[in-house]
Formats: sequence, C-alpha cells, structure tokens
Amino acid sequence: MSRKWNFYAGPSTLPLEVLTELRDTMVDYHNEGLSLIETSHRSPEYDAVHYQAMDLVRELLEVPANYKILFLGGGATLQFAMVPLNLLTGDKICDYALTGSWAKSAYKDAAKLGQARAAFDGSPSGFTTLPVNGGGSGPALEASPSSSYLHITSNETIGGLQYKTWPVPAQGSQVPLVADMSSDIMSRKIPVEKFGLIYGGAQKNLGPAGVTLVIIREDLLERSPESLPAYLSYRVHGEKDSLYNTPPVFALYGVKLVLEWLKKNGGLAAAQERNEEKAGLIYGRIDRYPEIYRCPVEKAARSLMNIVFTLDTPEREKEFLGGAGERGMLGLKGHRSVGGCRASVYNGMPLAGARALADYMDDFAAKGGKT
Repeated sequence: MSRKWNFYAGPSTLPLEVLTELRDTMVDYHNEGLSLIETSHRSPEYDAVHYQAMDLVRELLEVPANYKILFLGGGATLQFAMVPLNLLTGDKICDYALTGSWAKSAYKDAAKLGQARAAFDGSPSGFTTLPVNGGGSGPALEASPSSSYLHITSNETIGGLQYKTWPVPAQGSQVPLVADMSSDIMSRKIPVEKFGLIYGGAQKNLGPAGVTLVIIREDLLERSPESLPAYLSYRVHGEKDSLYNTPPVFALYGVKLVLEWLKKNGGLAAAQERNEEKAGLIYGRIDRYPEIYRCPVEKAARSLMNIVFTLDTPEREKEFLGGAGERGMLGLKGHRSVGGCRASVYNGMPLAGARALADYMDDFAAKGGKT
C-alpha cells in the first residue's frame, strides 16, 4: 500500500505503527476472543485501557496530583458550553481572548449562558497576531478581577496562530486560566499547573475522533452546580473517573496507543523538536519565495501545527493544489472560511511528509509557479 501525505486539519494522520496495532487487534483483542469495540466498558480489558491512558496523560504532561483527567465525548464544541455551565458562577463575568474562529465560537456559546467579555480582540488585524503576553505583538491580555475564568485558544487551527507564552493572571488573582488546546495538546511541554482547566478534541494529535480530553484542577469541580444534567457536570465525571456512562472505548484505545508511541519516541520534548523541524521546513520555503508564497501570520505567532499561506494569484493557488494532489499530498486547501492553503503537520505527520511538501514548494517556485 502506498500511503499518501495527509495534511488535513482533522481528523489527522496517525502514526503508522498505531494504525497497524489497531488493525491487528480489531477482530481479536489480545487473544480475548472478541474485539475491544464489543467489550463492556466495565470489563477488566477495557478498564486497563482506560486507566493506562489516564496514567500516560499524567506522565507525559506532568499533570500535578490535584488535577483530574477526564475522557468525554462531544468534542471541544461541547466544552464551549460545559466550561461556562460549570465555571461561570453567580453574577460574575467570564473573559475570552478572541484570536480566531474557534476562540470566537467558544465566546459566542459562553455569551448565550452568561456575561462574556472580549478581553482581547484580534479581528481588527484579521487575526494575524496574539496578545503580547501570549507571544504576539497585540495588546496584553488581562482578566477582569471579578472574572470567573480567562479563556484562551492555544492554537487556532484555521488561522494558524499559536501561543508561545501563557498569559497567567496577575499574582494573587483567583481567576483560573482555561485553554482550548484541541490542535496542539501533546505537541509540546506545557506548565499544566498554570491552568485551571485544559480541554481538547483528540483528532489532531491524540488519536481518532470521538474522545475529548479534559484536565481540571480539583477545586474547580466544586463549582459544578447541582442543577446541571449529569452528563454536563465536570463534578459527576470526576467522581466516576469518566465512567459515568459508556465512553468511546475504541477511540480511547487509539488514544492510549498514540500516548505509548509518544512516550517511546522521547516524550513531549522530543515531539516538540520534531514539530519545530517539520514546521521550519515549510515556513522556510514560504519565506524563501515571497514572490510566490505569503503567510499572513506574524512570525512570532506562527503555529507549528497549522501552517497557513496564500499564493500570489487564485489561479496559481489552484495550480499549486492540483500539483500537490498529483504528488499524493492531500488536505492542503485552506478552510472554506478563509481560503488559501494550509498544511497541518501534527504529531503523526512524519518528517518525510513535511520534506515532501517543502521539496514540492521548491519545484513549484523554480518553475515560476507552474506544475
């Protein structure tokens, strides 16, 4: 089988050895005589998968002991509602940094449930920069003293921006930092202790679609109102170790395998090095040929996960994408809301895939923008 290079923003490419393991255990899971897909989530076989995945998350991210690790369904989109439903207390407000499409979506849902404030708005620049205390050149991001939480989106999948530093609330502030890390969780080391809550869909860097990872400081579980329906309560899921209802068992098995692969390949420090090298190859070509390629994001805020760029004319862009497809490179068309091109180079993308794209960008530029 000749595998193509998958640059889609998600679901993303997975490590080949993880896919192979999923294939080999699909019908008969470790000689148990049945598939994990059809195994009870109360069985010892699944129990081992569930808690091993939790332990690996804690180990790889160095999650402190006073944080709960939850595996939920519904994707990050459900978290847009669960965060304010659980953390927005009384008549307080919540603060959001609007750095792109996904941050705006989270903000809009919060505004339906309570008082939400845009503490930073990057729309005047076209979402090309971040707050200065996030690694960009925009105004500093500060939470209101009475805020229930400050929400950021660590990596904007559509716009190609990524926080390089963390806008920690002022010393002595009780405002927890909440982060949607859907598209860069497990791609680099992060100081979990600086956050009150981290969440992210699995389908970028963690495994198959269907699992959402939530890491929450235990004191915040007490904010979950008793009036919430059970599934929408972080406290309920924390008390039940994410086994209140049937979890997405097979997808979570895929997550466990990806976490094992990350650990075997040097952990998150090594993953970050690989991701920096892959992104560097592609950004290097964008900067080398400014007459052909252009990245709208300021350099200090460029994402290592989602590399966005345009070509000088729509016709040339179409030709570029067509030629990439002929070379077995898929998913390079930008999001429909912004157009252009986008190369997503998550953990599972091998260095060879990034190099193949960089070589094609060289060839395309050498031919004056023709395939």
